[in-house]
Amino acid sequence: MVIAKKSIKLLAVLFMVFGMFTVQAENDTPQHGDVSGNQVDTPEEINSYIQHHLKDSHDFHFYTDNSTGKHYSFPLPVIVWTSEGLKTFMSSAFHHDDAGHEIVDAGGVKLTKIHSKIYELNPGETEVAFDEEHHATNASKVIDFSITKSVFGMLITGLIMLLGFGALARGYKKGNTIPKGVGRVLEPLVLYVRDEIARPNIGEKKYKKFMSFLLTVFFFIWILNLLGLTPLGFNVTGQIAVTAAMAIFTVVIYMFSGTKDFWAHTLWMPGVPVILRPILAVIELVGFVIIKPFSLLIRLFANITAGHFVVMSLVALMITMKASFGPAASTGMSLILTLFIMVIELLVAFLQAFIFTMLSSLFIGMAVEEHDDHH
Repeated sequence: MVIAKKSIKLLAVLFMVFGMFTVQAENDTPQHGDVSGNQVDTPEEINSYIQHHLKDSHDFHFYTDNSTGKHYSFPLPVIVWTSEGLKTFMSSAFHHDDAGHEIVDAGGVKLTKIHSKIYELNPGETEVAFDEEHHATNASKVIDFSITKSVFGMLITGLIMLLGFGALARGYKKGNTIPKGVGRVLEPLVLYVRDEIARPNIGEKKYKKFMSFLLTVFFFIWILNLLGLTPLGFNVTGQIAVTAAMAIFTVVIYMFSGTKDFWAHTLWMPGVPVILRPILAVIELVGFVIIKPFSLLIRLFANITAGHFVVMSLVALMITMKASFGPAASTGMSLILTLFIMVIELLVAFLQAFIFTMLSSLFIGMAVEEHDDHH
């Protein structure tokens, strides 16, 4: 219980520090096409705002003072590799020039941020030039290693998991048969993943080998999904790069864990005409290497993104329906519908973690299964 209290206190201190470092960025002119934090009234502006929220960004934008045009945000470290080497600075260093473009001078290299992407201006250029489709013509992309919102969210999730499971493990080492504190929440979920997901799909003899991966995936996705429902604006599992990386981990694990029996059935399937075996081998390989991981990554990405879009669209009803029903009625309807969807999203947060873990264990179980040629 003492360990759990220490963990909670540490998290509280981290959030306090997070709030203390909230800074005021002197961005008097909004970036072209960026309505984040500014007042939105039209359906086009609302749609643009939602799309901006679903994307990753280099800072946490809280709100904008419409009377002064100043943005209040929490900056994050920008780490980029440019033509002049590695450059690091805080995202608050970006400032708007007279044309409304965000420019920063990083050690003689001028960098600009366009639609949350960082570009390096060509030598001698001081402003960004665009073509008719609003693509920068005098700037090139840099290699971005920045700590973005999504990266920050994953670090916070990793810290939460480390503190929670560390407390649970230390409790077991002390001989506590009944977990205390945060362990009372974690243990039933750990047992659920073991008894309802790993054992049935992988088998009694081999499931323990993959429990660490399955538990990590389950709690990682679940906590990230819950963070996505907070006002901080996390949308980590709604980033296809994140879901693709987790799917690739699953592919690597079940491909390298496959038994000789599995590869024999995959590459030279017994019981079928020899002329069909090469064709079936290609089909099986495409299924295991492409189709199965694609189904993992796209299901999680699409469901979480759709959930965020629906929630924000319902919140926007108070703006779009204000003229027809009045401010009070439109606001009340929006809040009721949003509360209903948020309750469903709490279920979806768990459900998507369960589905990803269940399918991962199923694919692993198919790879490590011992086949019986007599059947």
